[in-house]
Amino acid sequence: MSVVLVINSGSSSLKYSLIEVERERELASGLIERIGAGGIVSHRVFALTEPSVPAPTVLDERFEEQRPVADHDEAFSVMLAQFAEHGPSLDEHPPAAVGHRVVHGGARFFEPTVITPLVEINIEDLSVLAPLHNPANVAGIRAARAAFRDVPHVAVFDTAFHQTLAPAAYTYALDTAIAGEHRIRRYGFHGTSHKYVSEAAARFIGRDLADLRQIVLHLGNGASITAIEGGRSVETSMGFTPLEGLVMGTRTGDIDPAVLLHLARRAGMGIDDLDALLNKRSGLQGLAGSNDMRDILAGRAKGDEASALAYDVYVHRLRAYVGAYIAQLGGVDVISFTAGVGENVADIRADAVSTLGFASVRVEPERNAVRGPGIRRISADGSAVAVLVVPTDEELEIARQTLSVI
Repeated sequence: MSVVLVINSGSSSLKYSLIEVERERELASGLIERIGAGGIVSHRVFALTEPSVPAPTVLDERFEEQRPVADHDEAFSVMLAQFAEHGPSLDEHPPAAVGHRVVHGGARFFEPTVITPLVEINIEDLSVLAPLHNPANVAGIRAARAAFRDVPHVAVFDTAFHQTLAPAAYTYALDTAIAGEHRIRRYGFHGTSHKYVSEAAARFIGRDLADLRQIVLHLGNGASITAIEGGRSVETSMGFTPLEGLVMGTRTGDIDPAVLLHLARRAGMGIDDLDALLNKRSGLQGLAGSNDMRDILAGRAKGDEASALAYDVYVHRLRAYVGAYIAQLGGVDVISFTAGVGENVADIRADAVSTLGFASVRVEPERNAVRGPGIRRISADGSAVAVLVVPTDEELEIARQTLSVI
């Protein structure tokens, strides 16, 4: 049975999902939060009834508890206890492999990779490029390898999908000696999601992936946009870090770097202050006091000027990127929206493409307003470009890629 355990290890959290890949069926998922600071454990078991029908009913049970979890090793013990107590049984559904989400693969890793001691060392070495993520990923890998000694472990990198970027797309106009010494270039992120969505979109419209020019907008608390030609990433909005590009929940996105110099000189802000400002106190949070798009929409509806401005800035940046990527691709065949905001906020989708009539992009308002599961088309019948809502499934994509290399 093609069962894969998918692990997403954060600095103080462990997210997991048990997936039967051939049937694209999630058996269970869970989240262990506040590792080292209390501990909150949640475990969810899925049960599909009538699996032969196209859209079976999904029943699930949720279990939650608070308990101390000292570190990632203990978190894996807690996870195993959740499976043993609540199911499904790992004896009946033994993982063929463990797939690990790793944020940064640098220029070294361009495909899913079986984790060996040398690979683990390389991932740890790349922590200099992702100090908030890779150390936690390594902690999860070590704990998982101790808990699951007899199965292969595979690293799936957020950056890997963007290794097809051309030098013109990934190179900053910076002193080449300094850039080379410190590995400064554009890497791109959310690659697992962009790959999954672009392939799902091609299947949905019944076209060969190799023939399509696509733009995928991954709009969540973190947000990025990617231009994909023939299934290959050719341009993406995130760069050296996930800070570049679109307006996000708490991140600025694009900003004149001289602003940082100005704040250092005039406001006396240090490196840590600037880091916190750009990553935690900006974006929608900085503009309107909330990083939740639902709050922004509610405030805008009530006439709150800060919320209205935050919405307009957000949409303005989306339009700028979509237009630029149409130019880079020389046209577009499919535009897909995914992630929390992309999948659920009709106004954002409509406004993001409302100026693209020149490219024969037209959204049908009634279709766009419908909310529901699965992929759906929101473009008008006469639109030359297919505009889609494609729910992302990064865990399934990690599981698929994990199986592909074992």
